Amino acid sequence: MSEGAEAAEPPASTKRKGKDRGKDKDREWQVERGVVIRAGFYIFGTHLFAGFVWLLFYLGEHAHK
Repeated sequence: MSEGAEAAEPPASTKRKGKDRGKDKDREWQVERGVVIRAGFYIFGTHLFAGFVWLLFYLGEHAHK
């Protein structure tokens, strides 16, 4: 075997077997869920801020001067 063939194979410590494979999928699911929740907060927060700015413009337009 050449050294290049050995370098192409990942180290044994990074290989997952049996029950450990499920942990990777659980972790991926948790990361995906976190991204969805974070995106929901950003979208909600952006709309809330835009509504507040719209309210300021509306109140400013209808203010008694």
